Amino acid sequence: MVKWLVFIVILLFIDFYAFQSLKTISKNKIIFSTYWILSIAVLANFVYKLATFNRAEGISQGVMFAFGLLILVLTPKIIAVLVLFSEDVFRVLKLGFNYFSNTSESPFFPNRRVFVSKIALGMAAIPFASVLYGMARGKYKYQVLKHTLYFEDLPEAFNGFKLTHISDIHSGSFDNEEKISYGIDLINEQESDIILFTGDIVNNTANEMTPWISHFKKLEAKDGKFSVLGNHDYGEYVRWKTKEEKELNFKAIKDIHPKIGFKLLLNDSIYLHKGNDKIALVGVENWGKYFKKAGNLELASTKITKEDFKILMSHDPSHWENEVKNHQNNYQLTLSGHTHGMQFGIEIPGIKWSPVQYIYKQWAGVYKEFNRYINVNRGFGFLAFPGRIGIWPEITVITLKKK
Repeated sequence: MVKWLVFIVILLFIDFYAFQSLKTISKNKIIFSTYWILSIAVLANFVYKLATFNRAEGISQGVMFAFGLLILVLTPKIIAVLVLFSEDVFRVLKLGFNYFSNTSESPFFPNRRVFVSKIALGMAAIPFASVLYGMARGKYKYQVLKHTLYFEDLPEAFNGFKLTHISDIHSGSFDNEEKISYGIDLINEQESDIILFTGDIVNNTANEMTPWISHFKKLEAKDGKFSVLGNHDYGEYVRWKTKEEKELNFKAIKDIHPKIGFKLLLNDSIYLHKGNDKIALVGVENWGKYFKKAGNLELASTKITKEDFKILMSHDPSHWENEVKNHQNNYQLTLSGHTHGMQFGIEIPGIKWSPVQYIYKQWAGVYKEFNRYINVNRGFGFLAFPGRIGIWPEITVITLKKK
């Protein structure tokens, strides 16, 4: 209860502080009433949804939408508060300067305050529009990112081999059948040799995927479709009534993969053959520095040799950073997901930034160390915040080339 009260007081303080910008430039009581009605309604809705959140069902779309609305109205207010706070700091410093210099000049300049308030509201409009776009359009703004990677030890028959990498479907968050169908068609348009999925097919429970099985069954790749599990596939974030109930859900999640035509690799490996050449495809269960460690790289690699060219599927990129890249076996290419690029950031020519980079060294795109590559997919779906801002959902196409 104390935490809730502190949380509410902080948000109301931000509301009150941001309100000063409106109060400075307008005296319209309708605008004032609308501001407070919307602010309190959004906050009350979020608190109610979170307080009545059923851990037995996992994060619902209602909870995600309530969180999205809170972010929508809170973010611009924070920007406005920062601008107004800088003006108040100026006032305090000016007041102190006047006091010690025996100056009678007032530190309060009404015209300046009006100007600063207009600047605050103008700047606040930018994140408001960005969040609104991210919730309305950004979460389904699929991007096809293509990479060509070169390897000296790639078997000749696999020169030009093309794979499509998808990750983090999070089917429990989907709310637009037309957009999902478009995403599926976009994957098939790449006409890759194989499709590789690196985990988190659901948010929590197997039934989340039921309405979408018919869509994902349409994915096509001439040399097969393969997958691994992510941290959300183990049902760790739901309060189960019994251990047996959790185990049944886990089995049902694993059973989804063959239903949509994917071979699920659970700490296992297979060979892909072309003529007399072959490459190894290795799939580990989730291994995360901060999450479940069910992955066993040694067990997954028992059927292959050190000399094989290997593609490793491991959901969490911290696995590559902590175990894979320095491993005595040469895992030439690792495919991961998990981070979602935090669904928020800036990616423009010359700038690539997201807060998630302070947690994960490899968080989006292709990285290379010790002549070994990892691609971190930004995710097909979304979770918690029902949108994406600057970091769009991704379909990765990687072409392997012999150097």
